[in-house]
Amino acid sequence: MTSFKIYPELLYFLPEGSHNPDELIQTLRLHPEIHFVSFVGIDLAGNDTDEKIPIFNFIHHIEEYLNGYIIKTDGSSVVLPGIATLNNGLVGFEADKEVIWFVDYNYDHIDTATQLPVGTLRIPAFLIHNNNKVCSRSILKRSVGRFADIISEILKDRPDLCSHFGFHSAQLDHIELLAATELEFWVSSPDEKMNAQRLTISESLKEQYWKRTKGVVRTALEQAMILLELYGYKPEMAHKEVGGVKAHLSVKGEFNNIMEQLEVDWHYTNALQAADFELMARIFIKEIFRMHGLDVSFSAKPLLGVAGNGEHTHMNAVACLADGRSVNIFCPKDIESEYLGIIGWGALFGFMKHYPLINPFISVTSDSFRRLQPGYEAPTHAVVSLGMDLQTVTRNRTVLLGLIRDFENPVRTRFEIRSPNPRTNTYLCLAAIYQCMLDGIEFVVHSGMSSKELENEFCKEYGQEGSYLEKDRLYRSEDDIFEKYSAAERDRLFGTPPSTVYESLRSLLHDDSLIPVLCAGGVFSDDLLASYAHAMLDTWQMELSERIIPENLTQIRNLVAYHNPSNVYDEAMWKEIDKIRSHLAKDTQDYVSVFTEIRMAIDARNLKELSKLQKIMNAQQSELLTRYSEYCQNQI
Repeated sequence: MTSFKIYPELLYFLPEGSHNPDELIQTLRLHPEIHFVSFVGIDLAGNDTDEKIPIFNFIHHIEEYLNGYIIKTDGSSVVLPGIATLNNGLVGFEADKEVIWFVDYNYDHIDTATQLPVGTLRIPAFLIHNNNKVCSRSILKRSVGRFADIISEILKDRPDLCSHFGFHSAQLDHIELLAATELEFWVSSPDEKMNAQRLTISESLKEQYWKRTKGVVRTALEQAMILLELYGYKPEMAHKEVGGVKAHLSVKGEFNNIMEQLEVDWHYTNALQAADFELMARIFIKEIFRMHGLDVSFSAKPLLGVAGNGEHTHMNAVACLADGRSVNIFCPKDIESEYLGIIGWGALFGFMKHYPLINPFISVTSDSFRRLQPGYEAPTHAVVSLGMDLQTVTRNRTVLLGLIRDFENPVRTRFEIRSPNPRTNTYLCLAAIYQCMLDGIEFVVHSGMSSKELENEFCKEYGQEGSYLEKDRLYRSEDDIFEKYSAAERDRLFGTPPSTVYESLRSLLHDDSLIPVLCAGGVFSDDLLASYAHAMLDTWQMELSERIIPENLTQIRNLVAYHNPSNVYDEAMWKEIDKIRSHLAKDTQDYVSVFTEIRMAIDARNLKELSKLQKIMNAQQSELLTRYSEYCQNQI
């Protein structure tokens, strides 16, 4: 194990505006520890590339590298199915000069001349195929640009809206979309096996939440915060989350058997930079903890029965004025008498009406659906909390979206979206959200409705007609929806949420009436949506076949009987357990097991049937483990 050391003298990032050839060459020559350059493109699955170019080669051809895309790869190395094909697979990289560039250091590789870690300058880039930008970063950039252009036109055409915010349309310089993500992750000793029962008890007793970190976890977390500061993140806080158990103290004074959940937050920034920040933060954090001998998991649900990893996403929009001021355009004129301004209501309308188009870019893995279950402060249904009343800010942790209001600083008005997780592709998630929000904004602006009228429609009763929102839907709840409503009532009032990848992607696969919302302005395209759906469905099937079924089978094989057969009660319990596990995993002459049926559905590409079978498998596997736990508790 290598200990991690922070080197304040290193160059950690190159800010926007410093990416011209002359300045770059001068900077790189002052930092000979930087040996490589890597162009970082983000494919449709959210994967980042890392092609190392020797620094001397980059400097020698710097004009070509920065003014074209002479870096090439083939379609087999990126996820662009149906676009980068076997007979047309050439993909290029184009540097993005309008964001921060990072230097990624290899702390296991020390440069002999400088005695500093070897660095790689990572340049965020766009993936180019047939002269078209086809990557996640480019989709978000187009979405942000379209949103800014349309809102600018609206404000210029509607002086009354500008006066609502206290400025004249002539003062508007540009619109900026701001975002920030809260990154949660599990940290554990590499050989430590998570015990669901121990973790559940600790979680229920709140033994870890916001407690003081100790030992190597404290050191690694503090170093992560310092490093993020050096990278320009402006970190705001880091703390223990609800999950985890108390570590054991060894005779040497070291903590062992570590299982803890942590969260790290940093300051908001523009949307594209925020997505880049999150990507790099995962890399930095994982590397720091690894060098302290700890494993980091960003999975949405590392272990059933305990808290999963969320990544609450905050967002708003500001009008940047020529005099340097910034005005939050979601904010109402009077925060004590209104929840939102007209544009804010429009954004909320569009988000909620079209959430079936947004969810495929948030929850699109089996792991993500394991997290979105009742009982773990994770949202299951599309419903909003605005606050108990105008004087009370929301604290409802059972909803999909919360309106964050700050009476002392109204410009902080923003939406907190609670469904994303650390594996969510934030680029595509934000892009889809902005497209849907724009649809709602354009409606409310042209509707002529006042803020109060918009509030009345959003807060309408179930079954009441709406001019934009659906009749048979309830969009707002300030109650704990898991306590107040049954599962059937939640589905009826808020809409039945998807529970598999296939169900989540149905809107992209089958609802042609909704697709134009995403494709408006050329942000997405039919080809990009088809490629994305293809990639996510292939991943889903591969994970089911090669990861989920083998993991479930291992669990089943570890269920052993150790009761006295003469005990009638224990014997009856074990027979029920054996019946379920056989139904899941054991083929006979009379029937085919669920696992085999799943493999057959995959071979036949029968995705609808596969979705149904996965739900059956999940329910039976959960029942099996619950019954076995009860069986074990009855043994003495």
